[in-house]
Amino acid sequence: MAHKKGQGASKNGRDSNSQRLGIKVYEGEFVTAGSILARQRGTKWHPGNNVRRACDDSLFTVVDGFVVFRKTTKTLVSVTPALAV
Repeated sequence: MAHKKGQGASKNGRDSNSQRLGIKVYEGEFVTAGSILARQRGTKWHPGNNVRRACDDSLFTVVDGFVVFRKTTKTLVSVTPALAV
């Protein structure tokens, strides 16, 4: 008889939690200041007007308005301010 349990089962069972990356708000949607627009690792999407990049490369808006995507050599995410009523 074996003195140790087979090593197959004890080496399995590890998996990382998903990071929930990606675009959180799509073009034409209304956002409020401070809203997260995209979660990313690196700069897949770049900040445009009224958008800033957080320390973990997430994009967030600094004004209330509507989301706009613009594709040049890189994809820019901008927010056009909503008119104050």
